[in-house]
Amino acid sequence: MTGLETELRARMKSEGPLTVAQYMAAALGHPEFGYYMKRDPLGRAGDFITAPEITQVFGELLGLWCLDYWRCLGSPDPFLLVEMGPGRGTLMADALRAVSMNPDFLAAARVHLVENSPVLRAHQEEVLHDHEVVWVESLDRIFGEVPLLLMANEFLDALPVHQFQRAADGWRERLVGLDSETGGFRFLLTEGTVSLPETLAATEVADAPPGSITEICPGGLTFLSDLSARLGCYGGAALVVDYGYARSAIGDTLQAVRGHCPCAVLEAPGYTDITAHVDFAALTTTALDSGIHVHGPLSQGAFLRSLGIEARTVQLTESVPEKERWLLKSGCQRLISEEEMGTLFKAFALTGSSQPVPAGF
Repeated sequence: MTGLETELRARMKSEGPLTVAQYMAAALGHPEFGYYMKRDPLGRAGDFITAPEITQVFGELLGLWCLDYWRCLGSPDPFLLVEMGPGRGTLMADALRAVSMNPDFLAAARVHLVENSPVLRAHQEEVLHDHEVVWVESLDRIFGEVPLLLMANEFLDALPVHQFQRAADGWRERLVGLDSETGGFRFLLTEGTVSLPETLAATEVADAPPGSITEICPGGLTFLSDLSARLGCYGGAALVVDYGYARSAIGDTLQAVRGHCPCAVLEAPGYTDITAHVDFAALTTTALDSGIHVHGPLSQGAFLRSLGIEARTVQLTESVPEKERWLLKSGCQRLISEEEMGTLFKAFALTGSSQPVPAGF
């Protein structure tokens, strides 16, 4: 039994079942036992791998995307260059290297990384030791009444979700409690019916048949609302790349992984990564209600192709050994292929009002 399991069992015996969001928040972010608080989950030796770790071209293209939009904004000096959930710092390092041909951009950029994990922050400090970087724990800890350029790759999928299941008499919230027979964790439902959150009640999801499960991510909506307010006040752009669906949908998307293999969501909390698909329709509604322009979502494959991922990959393969050439080509295909990450992953951008459409959209 893990330390977090022991604590969660005691909490459930004292307070009763937890919401799925409460369980997910503890499993990932508990200050002592949380998954991200004590380990580096990335890479072949970890539990999963993200696009920046697959090929350097991903971070390079996102960096050039920021450079291009900085020019569209009139090359403001200073401006905020922000990454949410920056992993090992690979994306930001590749982005800054790609834009190094423009010293004015680098001089004007105030680089901020939003990171809560002390383990991952140590990696970021090592990778980015040549750059002046400020670390903060949340977007609202970044100050400055200047334009913002923000990147968020696989950030929203790790934010806790609430789940609701349709019963014969209405919707009930899904909970995590203790199994009286096995003593392990199990999914339960609230005893009484509940009202769906407004963002779901206004969609076709509300009329789903009994047994259907749907999800909402309050943290993601709050993040989009705060980000939209900032863009509305000071201008700029944000680029979100994540996996999910373009329209609010029915389905249990909660998933867990350990050692690059799927595992049970309620298994070994604190030692498994738990994520859920991003509802881009709900994000769009939140942004539009704030008066922000929304671009996308469109497939990651289409977005990266429009930015020139294939041409850049070919350019890099011309002067490297065969093994590296194969890694670059296979990495490119992994990101853009419909059978791999090209379709499920999507790109989504926000810009301030009266600003131009960003590259790729």
